[in-house]
Amino acid sequence: MMIDLGAFSDENFDAVKWINNACQSRHPQDPVEKHLVELEMKLQMMSEQISASLEEQSAAALLRVPRATRDVIRLRDDAVSLRTSVSAILHKLKKARGYASLAEGSAAESVEALAKVDSVMHRMEAAYETLQDAAGLTQLSSTVEDVFASGNLPRAAETLANMRHCLAAVGEVAEFANVRKQLEVLEDRLDATVQPRLTDALSNHKADVAQDLRGILIRIGRFKSLEVQYTKVHLKPIKKMWDEFESKKRANKVSFDAKKGERLTSGDEFPRSAPMVSFSSWLPTFYDELLLYLEQEWKWCMISFPDDYRSQVPKLLIETTSAISGSFVSRVNLATGEAVPATKALSKGILDILSGDMPKGVNIDAKHLEALIELHNTTNTFARNVQHLFSESELKVLSDVLKSVYSPYETFKQRYGLMERAILSSEIGKLDLRGAVSRGIGAQGIELSETVRRMEESIPQVIIFLEAAVERCINLTGGSEADELILAIDDIMLQYISFLQETLKSLRVVCGVDNMADGSGSKKEAGLDKKEGSHHPRKVDLISNDEEWSIVQSALQILTVADRLTSRSSVFEASLRATIARLRTSLSLSVFGSHLDQSQLHVTTDDASDELTSVGRSALDVATLRLVDAPEKAQKLFNLLEQSTDPRFHALPIACQRVAAFAETVNQLVYDVLISKVRQRLSDVSSMPIWSSVEEPSAHPLPSFSAYPQPYVTGVGEYLLTLPQQLEPLAEGISGDDTNAEEAQYFATEWMFKVAEGATAIYTDQLRGIQHITDRGAQQLAVDIEYLSNVLSALSMPIPPALSTFQTCLSTPRDQLRDLLKSDGNELDLPTANLVCKMRRVSLET
Repeated sequence: MMIDLGAFSDENFDAVKWINNACQSRHPQDPVEKHLVELEMKLQMMSEQISASLEEQSAAALLRVPRATRDVIRLRDDAVSLRTSVSAILHKLKKARGYASLAEGSAAESVEALAKVDSVMHRMEAAYETLQDAAGLTQLSSTVEDVFASGNLPRAAETLANMRHCLAAVGEVAEFANVRKQLEVLEDRLDATVQPRLTDALSNHKADVAQDLRGILIRIGRFKSLEVQYTKVHLKPIKKMWDEFESKKRANKVSFDAKKGERLTSGDEFPRSAPMVSFSSWLPTFYDELLLYLEQEWKWCMISFPDDYRSQVPKLLIETTSAISGSFVSRVNLATGEAVPATKALSKGILDILSGDMPKGVNIDAKHLEALIELHNTTNTFARNVQHLFSESELKVLSDVLKSVYSPYETFKQRYGLMERAILSSEIGKLDLRGAVSRGIGAQGIELSETVRRMEESIPQVIIFLEAAVERCINLTGGSEADELILAIDDIMLQYISFLQETLKSLRVVCGVDNMADGSGSKKEAGLDKKEGSHHPRKVDLISNDEEWSIVQSALQILTVADRLTSRSSVFEASLRATIARLRTSLSLSVFGSHLDQSQLHVTTDDASDELTSVGRSALDVATLRLVDAPEKAQKLFNLLEQSTDPRFHALPIACQRVAAFAETVNQLVYDVLISKVRQRLSDVSSMPIWSSVEEPSAHPLPSFSAYPQPYVTGVGEYLLTLPQQLEPLAEGISGDDTNAEEAQYFATEWMFKVAEGATAIYTDQLRGIQHITDRGAQQLAVDIEYLSNVLSALSMPIPPALSTFQTCLSTPRDQLRDLLKSDGNELDLPTANLVCKMRRVSLET
């Protein structure tokens, strides 16, 4: 049984209660006496254990008291000692502060004196060393010939280096002027002695010899001589590879001439000209051989010149491209000419065409530029391989190498704008839009339909031309000539729209609208003067009704031309803006800044390996390489690319305005065509004799019949009612799908209203021109106006107040007209009502 001692520590401990609880916890079979005896024994044992533990802990505590007392005394002594030390230090600091002000002046004087002594000592040491160098220079000068005579080139280089050092120490002393001249002669002599051995070592790849000779040249400060000799030795075989093209051409011609002579002797047929050796097919082979040669030199120089190979081999390539640059440009020029038979026959190229040194009719073709781009792509592949080969070189070296590789094409890139303009202008000029030429009566409808078809088909062709131009710009210049491209496209769009405008002029003649436009519909647009009142006979009077409707249908199709031109040009401009945005990112102009700072061309080193930074990689882009050396052009292009981020930016601002002007001109032409029949029918309404006719007296009374509308107005009404049927197919064609059905309906309604309003305006003007009208004429005219008003109502068009006033005043008996104006004056158009009174000779004066 376990005893819980926690209950004994309670202040309210009850012994009786505790004993009763202990008894209740016994086993039911155990006697109470036995359980109490065991409980007493356990309590006695626990009491003895507690007493023993207290005695032991008390003894230990008494032993620790003296030790704790000693520790407290020691800590007190340490605190007193620390306080004394701090007081002493503070006292000394106070004293030092007083002495510092007194000693400051004397210390500065002491330091100044020591500095003077030190400078004197250094001068004496420098003088001593100079005297030693002078003595050594005299000795070296006297023994240098013996060193040269021994043939020990390293020792001779060391001697000359020591002489150079001694001369630098002595300075400009007159006594050693001859020695200075002697040193220069000796250095040239040693350099000349080294050159033959260096040439042999470089030619035969003797690495150890080349290293020793390099050390000699560096020791005498002639490392430049090593670079020059290395380039000179290896430029010869590369030039030989380059000249193989001309050799193949000559060999091919000789072989052709020999075979031609044999065939002529035997009488067999033979081609007139020798098969050409294509430069575009030969260039990849040359680049492969050159790349293999450079790779071999790179590996050899890594062993022979471990400190210089990163710049030595790239310099060789730079010198190579510089040496062959002139002939490279010439070969590229002739290669572009071979793409087109006309220039191939003349052995001329794209530069010759640009210079004007060509027969009339020979122009730049897209194939010329495509051939140039093909060659540029070949060079671009070589440039990437070179960049990979020279990846350990500094970025500045890589940049110079790639500039030299692309340098032959710079002549062409600088003329890109002229080339693109010439190509696009030539392609636009080949479009046949001039089909509307008057060939006689009865052919207008056919000519008009054919011309409209040509105009509509030309739009996607022109867009394809422009998209091809954008692609050519990216492929050839990398986008660096984007500003010139945009100017060229803008100009060509103006040229194309001018062609369309000229075609519209001829269409106006075919449609016969130039001689029929009156004040209600005439405008002066795009240089078209619409003359009125001409006395020439109208062609429209001489053509059939079917052909007249054919002209109307074809004229309506011109709206499709304007719609297609507007939509396609808008899509193309959006595509051009997207291309400019991509160029802005790819050229990384935001990284380089507006001036393309070349200081950012650097290489970062990480774990002993050179890695190009993101700025560095951008710097090796073909476009950026050009812009780095052309800050003004870079600034101009940068401004353009920055403007492209503005939502209001128009890549082709002038072309957009001209497209809108063309659409306006088309709308005016279509309106004039649609209203021409109305003009024709209503042209003589004001002078019709019926208005002034009177009823002839009859001996017998005759029944009165209602008047019927006259043919002129029924013709106009029937035309207006038929017009919606003509507009519906066109509207459906423009809408393209069911989703734009509402737009198509709006389009047809808009044009219907335009023509109806125009017809009403023409008719009203004609009515105002009537000088006098009788009662019979007024009755007939009122019927005519009522018919036209019914037509307008059928077309859901409101009746103009002037026209309704004419009808009301003309249908009213003459003697009631004055009362009508007094009673219904507010509902009438008063000027028109007064005019009708004047026509009917009704005086409004009381």
